[in-house]
Amino acid sequence: MDDITFERIATNGIHLNVAQAGPEDGPLALLLHGFPEFWYGWRKQIPALANVGLRVWAPDQRGYNLSDKPPRVSDYSIDKLADDAAGLIAASGRRRAVVIGHDWGGAVAWWLAANHPELIERLVIINVPHPFVWQRLMLTDPRQTLRSWYVFALQLPWLPEWSARRRDWQGIVRGLEKSSRPGTFTAADFAEYRRAWSQPGAMTAMVNWYRAAFRTPPRPPRNSRILPPTLILWGVKDKFIIRRAGEMSLKLCDLARLVQYEDATHWLAHEEPDEVNRQILEFAGVTSSPAAVALERIG
Repeated sequence: MDDITFERIATNGIHLNVAQAGPEDGPLALLLHGFPEFWYGWRKQIPALANVGLRVWAPDQRGYNLSDKPPRVSDYSIDKLADDAAGLIAASGRRRAVVIGHDWGGAVAWWLAANHPELIERLVIINVPHPFVWQRLMLTDPRQTLRSWYVFALQLPWLPEWSARRRDWQGIVRGLEKSSRPGTFTAADFAEYRRAWSQPGAMTAMVNWYRAAFRTPPRPPRNSRILPPTLILWGVKDKFIIRRAGEMSLKLCDLARLVQYEDATHWLAHEEPDEVNRQILEFAGVTSSPAAVALERIG
């Protein structure tokens, strides 16, 4: 963690706070967090990826922590979120990147791959279905609709933000504790999260991701299938997303593999960091040394 630096990067008309680590000339690994996290959610992955020669960028995504927080709900459409990620890859000076996403960050990664496959060397998805799969399951599978009850609650004005702040963010903290294995998140972790959630305008911006999903339909993607090589990692005991979602998403990929973990939850990268890191590094072809990296970049 001591080797992580921070830089505000211009992308897609805004600035994002980006945690950075690893050699500046290394191939890019772009880590996209989900709700309700920020760059810190990748704290167990950043050192492992940086130590084998990858240049790791883990942004606070639009609206989170220290990144810009545009005011409109429409500013958080999936199209704009994916364009943010595309802009970060361009800003890095690389032609493409290993893109790794969890939860909402995974949805952004899916959408980036559907619209800009040329930017992705390898795609790693952790516990989130392709947006089309999620939409289909929400409409056709009562189990998924029931698990996603909170998505409907978050459509209300101001009330979700007020509820989240009550009793020093107790509701969100308990939600993370109840949906993860015991001890996954420490008191020190929650102190970092509370600091991020307390940034002016952050909670409204974070909730606006969910509001925009209902109110701002995306453009049709360039590709109906996911073309880059894809690795889907799935904690089966996910309380938010049914197991079938990962299996359905696999069928939308041209070249993909699904690895399921029976005893892990939605927070797989926190609960099984060594295994997740191993899977990512093997998939990216960087298991031994920086010399093993064979990802194209602009010199």
